Amino acid sequence: MASNRSRSRPLVAITFGPASSPMRQALGDDVELVSVAGAGEAERTRLLNQASVLFVWNWGREIRPGEGPSLPTEFVQLVSAGADHVPFDQLPVGAVVAGNVSGYAEPMAEHALAMALALRKLLPQNHAKLADGTWNQSLTRWLRGSVCGIIGFGGIGKATGQMMRALGVRLHAINTSGETTEPVEFAGTLDDLDAVLASSDIVVLSLPLTRRTKGLIGRRELELMKPDAVLVNVARGPIVEEEALYDHLRSHPEFSVGLDVWWAEPFGSGGFHAAHPFLELPNVLGSPHNSGLAPGVIEEALEMAAAN
Repeated sequence: MASNRSRSRPLVAITFGPASSPMRQALGDDVELVSVAGAGEAERTRLLNQASVLFVWNWGREIRPGEGPSLPTEFVQLVSAGADHVPFDQLPVGAVVAGNVSGYAEPMAEHALAMALALRKLLPQNHAKLADGTWNQSLTRWLRGSVCGIIGFGGIGKATGQMMRALGVRLHAINTSGETTEPVEFAGTLDDLDAVLASSDIVVLSLPLTRRTKGLIGRRELELMKPDAVLVNVARGPIVEEEALYDHLRSHPEFSVGLDVWWAEPFGSGGFHAAHPFLELPNVLGSPHNSGLAPGVIEEALEMAAAN
């Protein structure tokens, strides 16, 4: 069997579907782009054994058990933004993995803003009261002049910040370096998390799930936040401790949360379920992890992954 070194052009193998025109254009003629989805057993094995690069969407569904470590792949490009679903112990030794971190930034930023607006304006709460026949014409709250703490000021966080800033919101940003060229009021690292949580009227979580960020927001962190703060999570469910959040929502009815991500989802666990009845609470606004999904965004994300 020919090795990948014997090929005139590096082989890029796609594991989730056919190669799209934007991907081919982004990669150019210097590589050979093939799909192993639907290929016969012998052809699949041949192509994977010659690939220098893998394009993967869901490793657990697209790479068969025992197949990963034997691949000669040098680079794994994910179509998904996060890499927390990748079993790193099953990767070829020395392979580099890249997430598609800004591939879905614009629609996710819109979604985060929509959730923050709805909760800041008490729309779910007032809807529930109207449904019960209660006419409560109490004051809502401004976004203008409020502070939004963005925990994870990368592609999604910056796009969210730009939209928030247009509405007169002040930004406190947290990223890995503690520095940014964006016009923010404060920039820091996770070491500054307590201060940002305490100062923010709105907190948006848009950082990756890692060993350090798992359970980042627990009981202590929730207590640091303002009693009427809005928390929006468009990152990963396990960044927030599930039971702690549920208890806080029940004991602090003026506090509210927008959840686009959950602790058990079909992509990773095979099904959606919550250990606590979040969606029965009036101060919860939920969506099915679709903040990044809008017409044309998949094509854009594929093109960005290919360009990377």
